[in-house]
Amino acid sequence: HTALVDLQGVIASDQASADDVISSLQSAFEDTKTKGVILRINSPGGSPVQAGQIYDEIKRLRKLHPKTPLYVVVDDICASGGYYVAAGADKIFVDKASIVGSIGVLMDGFGFTGTMEKLGVDRRLLTAGENKGFLDPFSPQNERHKEHAQGMLNDIHQQFIDVVREGRGKRLKETPDMFSSLMWTGAKSIELGLADGFGTVDSVARDVIKAEDIRDYTVKPNFAEK
Repeated sequence: HTALVDLQGVIASDQASADDVISSLQSAFEDTKTKGVILRINSPGGSPVQAGQIYDEIKRLRKLHPKTPLYVVVDDICASGGYYVAAGADKIFVDKASIVGSIGVLMDGFGFTGTMEKLGVDRRLLTAGENKGFLDPFSPQNERHKEHAQGMLNDIHQQFIDVVREGRGKRLKETPDMFSSLMWTGAKSIELGLADGFGTVDSVARDVIKAEDIRDYTVKPNFAEK
């Protein structure tokens, strides 16, 4: 049979978590009747840590079970951390209108200092450790803190780039915009080497893995979690 694992929604410890996806993948690979594994992704991304843990486990399982291929099938979107995970697959299949890419990292927040001044609010922040108020939204932006944060983002971005280059190899047709966080249609992603072809769960099971019987190994939340 073909083993199916779903990764749906934001990749985070309390949503599409690494623990659940990894447990699902392990069950799929460990079944001796599994001829191939399909990881169906419909995710805008999320935590780079959670995505990285799933990617690393995919690499480990593929080495442990070299005769069992893993293919990613993209539904609506496979962006950011979702694509980070997908890069570990043997092949990536998309719909022509799927959204693929966003190879980048962000850290967002708000600054309230202007509003506080208008309201006459005085910020009184006490810290032990000169950087404990790092990126505090109620204090003026500290250029040193901003530079440090940008350095962290650049490091994580480079990790993402390295994963994509390793996973896609010579299939990747790099352009100046490829790692700029832009997204593309599924059709364009094939041209760029970010994906390999068009396909659905059914077509990949039937035509690529050649095992039409599909069994779902996705860990489902229990009643209490729902």
